[in-house]
This record gives sequence, structure tokens and C-alpha cells, in this order.
Amino acid sequence: MIALIQRVKQASVTVDEQIIGQINHGLLILLGVEQGDNEQKVSRLCDKVLGYRIFSDSEGKMNLNVQQVQGEVLVVSQFTLAADTHKGMRPSFTKGARPEEANRLYQLFVEQCRQQIYTQTGQFAANMQVSLINDGPVTFWLQV
Repeated sequence: MIALIQRVKQASVTVDEQIIGQINHGLLILLGVEQGDNEQKVSRLCDKVLGYRIFSDSEGKMNLNVQQVQGEVLVVSQFTLAADTHKGMRPSFTKGARPEEANRLYQLFVEQCRQQIYTQTGQFAANMQVSLINDGPVTFWLQV
């Protein structure tokens, strides 16, 4: 399971020209589900993402997590994070979880986030347009 997290001043996701999820200060989480991912990985990744200290404290050091700064999260499914790009000029998606399982684990991740912090989402398997103002920019790749 992979999360590409971006510290943002604001972010939104649009489907069919309608904004379906929008946050202010917080994290945009692009979530990729791979074969072999399970509920334990969902819990570990959720804890890691929400606990990851990438927000500045009063001394300008990255010592605070999204919850400590009263931030919000926007979770967007992104199967392309599971791509194998080692060979050739076209990505392979054989490492990605089947859509039904990926959606189940994505929804579980979202629910676990919602239990701890204000959470908005994209739409699984939809053609989405994601807009953001990256704060920093600060972007990290987390994998469990």
C-alpha cells in the first residue's frame, strides 16, 4: 500500500465538472493499493500518514502532524502508484490490486481517517481532476 502525501494550503477533486471533495490546510493523500495489501496494512499506513510530522512547529522545524495543526485530509485513489516502471517505455499495472479489493481497502482507509480527522475524498475509479496548492512544496512517498 502506497500513499503519496502532499502538504497543501488547499486541495480539491472534481468529477464531471463538479467539486466532490475539498479541503483547506492539510494533506492531499494519493492512495495506491497493491496485490497482497490487507486490513493491517491499511491501519499501519493510516497511522503513519496521520502521525507523520511534516508541519512546522514554532521554530520552523517539521515536528507536527496534520492532527496537531488542526488540518484536514483529502484522499484520492490512484492506482498508477502501483505501476511497475522498471522496464520499457510503458508502465505495467500487474502489481496493482484487483479493482474490487482496491476499492474495499481504499474505503477502509478513508473510514479510518474519518474516525480521527476531517476527511474528504475523490471517487474511486473515476476520471478526476485534482487541484492543489502545495505548501512548501512538501511531498513524501510512504509505503507499508
